[in-house]
Amino acid sequence: MAQKIDKTEERIHTVEETLSKTEHFIEKNQKLLVNIGIALVVIVLGFYAIRNYYILPREADATSQMFMAQRYFEKDSLKLALNGDGNYPGFLSIIDEYKWTAASNLAHYYAGVCLLKQGKFQDAIDQLKSFSGKDELVAPMAIGATGDAYMELNQPEKAATEYEKAANLRDNKFTSSIFLLKAAFAYEEMKNLDKALELYTTIKTKYPNSIEAQDIDKYISKIKTIQNK
Repeated sequence: MAQKIDKTEERIHTVEETLSKTEHFIEKNQKLLVNIGIALVVIVLGFYAIRNYYILPREADATSQMFMAQRYFEKDSLKLALNGDGNYPGFLSIIDEYKWTAASNLAHYYAGVCLLKQGKFQDAIDQLKSFSGKDELVAPMAIGATGDAYMELNQPEKAATEYEKAANLRDNKFTSSIFLLKAAFAYEEMKNLDKALELYTTIKTKYPNSIEAQDIDKYISKIKTIQNK
């Protein structure tokens, strides 16, 4: 019993000693700790001030300004969409003038697609890789468009990597089957028939109701015929 009491008193003494050291540290560094606390408050208040009085108003303005560029994009007026019409800015100006906004980020995607259609493939890749997204459709489309640019540059290995990344980013029947098919074509280009067959088979089994699956047996048969020669 005495031994148990001794251990309890020892723990109490240890706790008291720790508290004493803590109090001593606080007393010794009180000014430093106060300054740190003030700095943290300033950082938090600064963040909210920047967000509410700078970023959000610029976000609304950027979205409003980009509306016309999107309209030109829909009409396939690529030069006007990219560079503006003199009254409204194009995607490239939105990117430069409204950095760190969602509109600027989205403008990278639009600009990349415009440049891809214009045949400026490396510029398209640069813009598309600057886009950051995790949504269901635009994010995989941006990665897939990067694959298209690599294919145009005769780099099927890089294209296949981007296509598979796009297919796997969001598992859905709209984009996954499209980019699996493109990846398979890229692997055929590289004479990697086993990988191409694997992807064709994945489309057939996993996305049987997709548009890409309608002719998939033709591609599978072609590969098997070549392999059996």
